[in-house]
Amino acid sequence: MEKPKFLLADNMDFPDDIFILHTGYPRFLLNVVTEEVEWLDPLTEKELEENKNELIQLVEEAFRFYDKEMERYEDE
Repeated sequence: MEKPKFLLADNMDFPDDIFILHTGYPRFLLNVVTEEVEWLDPLTEKELEENKNELIQLVEEAFRFYDKEMERYEDE
């Protein structure tokens, strides 16, 4: 099965928040409202530091995905 790189998610327990889930490695959950990132795959501090630029790019890509999805909703 081919899976999307990012998923848009919400949850009734968090009515004011919108989430983006990155399905590839390293998996993470991004709260678009608070801009908090939770890494779902265990990453050491060393891995976080060594891959900092790539991880920042992934999070920025997640925000671009969100913006694109919101544009699609507005167009409908």
